[in-house]
Amino acid sequence: MPTLSRRSKVLIGVAVAVLIILLVGPRFVGLYTDLLWFDDIGYSNVFSTIIWTRVILFFVVALIAGGIIFAGLALAYRSRPVFVPTTGPGDPIARYRTVVMSRIRWFAIVPALIVGLLSGLVAQGSWATVQTFLHGESFGERDPQFGYDISFFAFDLPFFRFVLNFLFVILVITFIVSLLTHYIFGGIQLAGRNGTLTKAARIQLAVIAGLFLLLKAVAYWFDRYTLLSSTRKQEIFTGAGYTDINAVLPSKLILLAIAVICAAAFFAGIVLRDLRVPALATALMLLSALVIGVGWPLAMEQFSVKPNAAQKESEYIQRNINATEAAYRIGKDQVTYQDNWTGGTLNQQSVDNDAATLSNIRLLDPNIVSPAFTQLTQLQNFYGYPSQLAVDRYRVDNQLRDYVVAVRELDPTKFAANQQNWLNKHTVYTHGNGFVAAPANRVAEAASKETDVSNGGQPDFDVSDLDNYQTDAYKANAPIKVTQPRIYFGELISKVNPDYAIVGSDNGQEVEYDTAAKRYTYSGDAGVPLGNIFNRIAYSIKYTERNILLSGAINKNSKIIYQRDPRDRVKKAAPWLTVDSKTYPAVMADGSIKWIVDGYTTLDDYPYAQKTSLQDATTDAQELNQGQTGRTQVNKQIAYVRNSVKATVDAYTGKVDLYQFDDKDPVLKTWMKVFPGTVKPKSELSANTSLMDHIRYPEDLFKIQRALLEKYHVKDPQVFFQGNDFWSVPSDPTDPDAVTAGLDQPPYYFVAGDPTTGQPSFQLTTVMNALRREFLAAYLTVSSAPDSYGKLTVRELPSTPQREGPKQAFNAMSTDGPVAADRKSLENTATVTFGNLLTLPVGENGILNVVPMYAQAKGTEATFPRLFRVIVRYKGPNVNVPAVGYAPTIGEALTQVGISSAAATVPDNTPDGQANPSQTTDGQQPTQQGTVPTTPAPSTSAAPSTSAAPGAGGSSADRDAAVAELNSAIEALTAAQSSGNFSAYGAALDRLKAATDKYEALPK
Repeated sequence: MPTLSRRSKVLIGVAVAVLIILLVGPRFVGLYTDLLWFDDIGYSNVFSTIIWTRVILFFVVALIAGGIIFAGLALAYRSRPVFVPTTGPGDPIARYRTVVMSRIRWFAIVPALIVGLLSGLVAQGSWATVQTFLHGESFGERDPQFGYDISFFAFDLPFFRFVLNFLFVILVITFIVSLLTHYIFGGIQLAGRNGTLTKAARIQLAVIAGLFLLLKAVAYWFDRYTLLSSTRKQEIFTGAGYTDINAVLPSKLILLAIAVICAAAFFAGIVLRDLRVPALATALMLLSALVIGVGWPLAMEQFSVKPNAAQKESEYIQRNINATEAAYRIGKDQVTYQDNWTGGTLNQQSVDNDAATLSNIRLLDPNIVSPAFTQLTQLQNFYGYPSQLAVDRYRVDNQLRDYVVAVRELDPTKFAANQQNWLNKHTVYTHGNGFVAAPANRVAEAASKETDVSNGGQPDFDVSDLDNYQTDAYKANAPIKVTQPRIYFGELISKVNPDYAIVGSDNGQEVEYDTAAKRYTYSGDAGVPLGNIFNRIAYSIKYTERNILLSGAINKNSKIIYQRDPRDRVKKAAPWLTVDSKTYPAVMADGSIKWIVDGYTTLDDYPYAQKTSLQDATTDAQELNQGQTGRTQVNKQIAYVRNSVKATVDAYTGKVDLYQFDDKDPVLKTWMKVFPGTVKPKSELSANTSLMDHIRYPEDLFKIQRALLEKYHVKDPQVFFQGNDFWSVPSDPTDPDAVTAGLDQPPYYFVAGDPTTGQPSFQLTTVMNALRREFLAAYLTVSSAPDSYGKLTVRELPSTPQREGPKQAFNAMSTDGPVAADRKSLENTATVTFGNLLTLPVGENGILNVVPMYAQAKGTEATFPRLFRVIVRYKGPNVNVPAVGYAPTIGEALTQVGISSAAATVPDNTPDGQANPSQTTDGQQPTQQGTVPTTPAPSTSAAPSTSAAPGAGGSSADRDAAVAELNSAIEALTAAQSSGNFSAYGAALDRLKAATDKYEALPK
């Protein structure tokens, strides 16, 4: 054989070394920087536990796999025949045999080494399966079929399947390499009529095949348990059905016995020279798998189950209902059902007195008002806000109010050209500035009565930033007080790669931009030191940035801050958690700003629990407006979920705190044993009252539960099977793109009256339609109050009379005469956008629909959507047709539909000539209880009442005549709409427009 020169060997060695460094080097750098990061945030035990588990698993599996392969090769080689006849001088097998014999150690060791390394690399990815098996906690609940604790299915069974799959693969590979070795060294010869097989080859291959069949028998045993998560009936329910229990389950035991018999037949091949016995055993195994494993269940399903499916599947559907309720916490211990909601008599006085709801009607849509935050409070070009803002609640002046909240973050995508150099991006512009909140139930100034979109309708901001947080006026009067407004960690900051900032100074020179007149040096604890050259080299490689190594801006006190998105920090600190797709900032009692992140524990399988796509269940119309910070959930199927962890990330220090929230969750308890000390006990969370005051029920969990309650509000298995009482989540009618895409209406946060106590409470709500119909079927709400957190209330509507769903209500509101007229007049000068359609329970049996209407002037950049009008729809007592209210303020709109405006929130400023909604329509002041002495008569139309003509002047007779004409025009429009006469409908619209113009033309 040709030999290589010394120089060639050296060059090849150098090339191989460089290749290894290029392939492996970045991984070692990544491991080293991860170690530094985990140590920086105080979670180094998480890193070490994961790494050591992976390392041990790698070596154990690699040694076992490599050892088995090597043993198979060695045994086949040592038992080779002494003399191997050849077919002639051109025998190819002889040439292969010569090559192998010349490098026998290489051919023995290299295959075992490769298989071992690959097996170890694959196996180390299952570290979580091994750790949960070793530390699994009992659930205290048993499955309905075998009587095992649920922990067996959650923690033990996945580990057993992992071991079996590993052994299956190794045995197959061992069989193949043994077969090839015997063939090359003459143990198997194909020459001649029948070929020959040595005794040693027969014994070795028979033993491997017999072991494989024994493993198959064990696999059949464990297959019985996986049936409880069967998806055979996925379109109806998850879990073992009648066929699975009565055909598939017995077939597994029969096949197990056949596999043992076939294994015995292969072992018999050790002493029997006749290979027909193992061959017949193989044929028997295959035939049995087809007939018993496939044919029998198929026949039972077709001829026994399907003709009587409702009766035969009833028991198993009930199991599925019970398990799903337990796995997703939608059982009777968590969900309260109120039947016949709105079926009783509407009490108008109770509606007028519902101050908890009427005073908190949310007018600001967090998906729309971000441009207003930017235009009015941005300060500098490099600051910004997410396109989707958050909703939280604060108690101000002893009143619980919901706020649209955001922090003024650094937005790297908005740097100007001269701000794009490395020093500016990573050492000067390092942090945001300020917490900005706006009461969600009011604006700073009501819009004009005219179609002027240049004034009014802007949020009423409460700003806490570096310009004001230390002033005496701020400390005395600010409703939400912040003591550290600098934002080093946030959603926007981390949206441009690479995401890092270098902070710290050794000579007192401050270089970080703080305000227009001030520079700053970070004094928090976060950051990995860059004072030593080794760390600088590591991060220079990590970010492929030579400036980290060479720049004089980095000194002995410099630190690098990275991984700054709160969700990413929590996910990396606790990789076993699934984090909510949204996070939100909250101001604590000490004035610090913390990001709150919800963490979930999930399971892939739970006996009989319905499998749910995490991504599909949490996708809704908000996905159309995600912007830079929006995220979708991971695309995986789950069968169990708990909001077990509440996490916080300090916006200044980056400190990550994980709090146990569900102290009964066995999955969380398991992970707390795997990583002791990483999750703080629930007692510490309960003691942190300022944090508890801002904890929200997580949106993704509510969406999952909502998707399941479409079906699982039905408790009768027979009715469940028929499916005619199911619900559906309506699409968002306010967004045409969402309607086209069929995206669900998102749930909404707001403060409203508690379903039980009637007191103001922060809730997350949604509505349900009847299945594939546009009529309202149910109203769901869940509380975020500490004393009633997580309690779901489902208000079910009677089937008759039918109540309009979101689409029907919005269509009536958006096409109402005055609304349509204003939209027509604005189409050339402004862009009209509708905000959230809120469906609100009010009083006893009342339903109020509210939609804010925004208008944004066209043709100019310095503009934003302003709250132009508020549209409400309400059906009062003794009224056949729901009325539509349309006005610049919520108080006026409520008055128009017959609801007292006494509790409605007033804008800070009201344009001249416009009525103040804090007064009653007859000029009386509200009483101390928030109600007026005389309740206005409910209006059955959208027209103003004669006693409530905001901004209208002129004689009383003219005003009465104009209102009468409006009422008459609306009645004509309603009649035309009911009749289906399009000509009459068009004429009625023209009459209504003329009446509206006449009314608005009255002198002010």
